[in-house]
Amino acid sequence: MTSTTTDISHLKHLQGKSLRARVQRLGGKLAGMIMPNIGAFIAWGLITALFIPKGWLPNETLAGLVDPTIKYLLPTLIGYTGGRMVHGQRGAVIGAIATMGVIVGADVPMFLGAMIMGPLAAFLLKLFDRRVEGKIKSGFEMLVNNFSLGILGGGLALVGVVGMGPIVEALTNAASKVVDFLVDNSLLPLVSIIVEPAKALFLNNAINHGVFGPLGLEQAQQTGQSILFMIETNPGPGLGILLAFWFFGPRRMRPSAPGAIIIHFFGGIHEIYFPYLLMKPRLILAAVAGGMAGVGTAMVTNSGLVAPPAPGSIFAYLAVTPRGGHVSVLLSIAMATAVAFIAAAALLKFGRGADSAEETPAPVAEDSTSDTSALDGGAAVTTAPTITGSDVKNVVVACDAGMGSSVMLASQLRTRLKPYGVSVDHVAIADIPAEARLVLTHSDLAERARLTVPHAVVVEFQMFLGDPAFDRLEKAIKEGEEIRG
Repeated sequence: MTSTTTDISHLKHLQGKSLRARVQRLGGKLAGMIMPNIGAFIAWGLITALFIPKGWLPNETLAGLVDPTIKYLLPTLIGYTGGRMVHGQRGAVIGAIATMGVIVGADVPMFLGAMIMGPLAAFLLKLFDRRVEGKIKSGFEMLVNNFSLGILGGGLALVGVVGMGPIVEALTNAASKVVDFLVDNSLLPLVSIIVEPAKALFLNNAINHGVFGPLGLEQAQQTGQSILFMIETNPGPGLGILLAFWFFGPRRMRPSAPGAIIIHFFGGIHEIYFPYLLMKPRLILAAVAGGMAGVGTAMVTNSGLVAPPAPGSIFAYLAVTPRGGHVSVLLSIAMATAVAFIAAAALLKFGRGADSAEETPAPVAEDSTSDTSALDGGAAVTTAPTITGSDVKNVVVACDAGMGSSVMLASQLRTRLKPYGVSVDHVAIADIPAEARLVLTHSDLAERARLTVPHAVVVEFQMFLGDPAFDRLEKAIKEGEEIRG
């Protein structure tokens, strides 16, 4: 066995729990309550698009599914999922019970209320379970467990009816008024100044499913469509950036752009273009310009979707476009693409000097033995976690939500690592198994991964396609070299 050390993680000096990591974790939790239920949202969107009076196949009987689904089923699913994230199956049940309280206590769809009450109820039950753990007499476990869940859940449902429901309804109405103000004053495109940079920091799921999704669903219930579904999800800005990279970017990056375009535009995995933006940060201006153009076009043409397009694929867009709205929706995407492409091409100087001034991170020496700060408690760590390639039996690929880029990357790596008997799993950052020994994640998410499993080797990469870290990982596993995290 060779004693060669291969550093494939680009060790960095971590400065504790950064604000960005905290925001990403919060956003990940919000998105984690929505994304597992996206299929239900799509089902509601398709039923709405087809059977409401303005739909493709108006049918009063079938349209009767629309209102109960958005008022009862979808919020309950969110509360159930949020509770499960906190305290397993017991948390899921009490989360659903507590969510029913805010549903009954308000006249608007309680997505935000479900995001609050589901996890809160599960957390309170978790505290109770910890307090009585080991103190219940044998034979009474089921009785105590069921009654504690029922009593606490019922009480929280009552709190939701008379307290939390009206409060969240007031907050929702206030947020809706802010959106209406922006629309009425033609200011809505300005939100792209915040949205597009935040997306590049992997906050896309939090923005879409945690903010615009709940507000958009309420708006869609009232008007049959919502422009809010088109703000973060529009694939146009990303498509324009990737096209500019294909024609005018650094020559070493151009071959990867066509594959990224297919994955982004048709597969709906927008994270694929974020590293391109981070490589040339000034291109965020192009993304902002494209986003503003898309939102502005949607406003002028009175565009909107009936449900969140998830993933943000062109196919998902077309599936949730209301009757008669396809031309305006496609025009919004086309305008966002064109403006982002022109702006990005200009910022790339139309290819002039593309390879002479690449804004790539400074590499870390392979034999670096620099200490890193511990992420918990401030204690010093003298050496980074390591693992020998021959000992790797499983690789965990982690992304923000565990449903987009990680699935794609895990699929690629399974084929490459299968000959060496290595399995590959994909998860959300917050759900990395405690027993994981080798985690692969984007460098912008690495801090969160280390916070979740500080004992594991965390391998960072920059690009989702063709990153050298993947080759080094395969080589280390094949030749039994040491991998440092």
